[in-house]
Amino acid sequence: MSEKLLQLLGEQNGAYVSGEAISRELAVSRTAVWKQIKKLEAKGYVFEASTKLGYRLLSAPDPLTAQTLQERLAGGRYGAPLHWYESLDSTQNRARELAEAGAPDGTLVLADQQVQGRGRLGRSFISPPGKGVWMSLVLRPAIPLPFTPQLTLLTAVALCRSLRQTTALEIGIKWPNDILLEGRKLSGILLESAAEDDRLRYVVAGIGINVNLEAADFPEEVRERAWSLRLASGRAWERVEVIRSFLAELESLMGIYEAQGFEPIRLLWEALSVSLDKPAVLLTPQGERRGTPIGLNAQGALLLRDEDGAVEPVYSAEMA
Repeated sequence: MSEKLLQLLGEQNGAYVSGEAISRELAVSRTAVWKQIKKLEAKGYVFEASTKLGYRLLSAPDPLTAQTLQERLAGGRYGAPLHWYESLDSTQNRARELAEAGAPDGTLVLADQQVQGRGRLGRSFISPPGKGVWMSLVLRPAIPLPFTPQLTLLTAVALCRSLRQTTALEIGIKWPNDILLEGRKLSGILLESAAEDDRLRYVVAGIGINVNLEAADFPEEVRERAWSLRLASGRAWERVEVIRSFLAELESLMGIYEAQGFEPIRLLWEALSVSLDKPAVLLTPQGERRGTPIGLNAQGALLLRDEDGAVEPVYSAEMA
């Protein structure tokens, strides 16, 4: 029934079809039509309903397939081997399993939907089907273990720069790695590492990007804080291009980092930050700290100037 309904509405090129006409064509009740519309909306289709006019199809989900991804991501440092799933509990969990089993640097896990997506500090991450980018990347950088937090900042710079290049939107970074536009969150980044004998074994970089989500896709309690590229721009975006652009930018910045160290990344992060030179409250493991962030130090810690003018580094904190 869903295929017939989509065909019927698609043939109208955006024009309305009455519920009565749909019911008659499909030989089902109008209630059954409404239920099918709701099922298709859950898969990423967008409809407009009118009591007088009926239904019209506004947009279809941007399809991702393993073949398309492999073709578009071929040849880069990151993205192969590729593990693609229609639905997964968490790409982060799957990528960690693969990393423990010896998956090489650049292994990418992608899912069209996550049912238990995870963000920083154990928060859940909304990951509906057909509308976002939900992925985790296995990294095996040859860096000393204490430098691992720098990769979080590098990943944030790569994602911010790639999204700005793709969309031309004025996207920025909130400490340490939230991607924001107009004060609302577009994306989250979660890096988890494994070490042994003071040696970094691997890092799993989880990235969630709200690409084509509508306001109704977000729980009511986060709608004022969450955002998507579609909501910000008024148009849909091709998810595979968002992925390709990010992986290419990450490869470029990782090459710079490996050749020149953290300093170029530090400067780029500061240039993209929306957190600097504004009074802030930082929630650290030691308690609340207030001050004005003024930049990063050479190790990647946030430099916080207090009310007395003293500047101290903050290595781990959540910005309220």
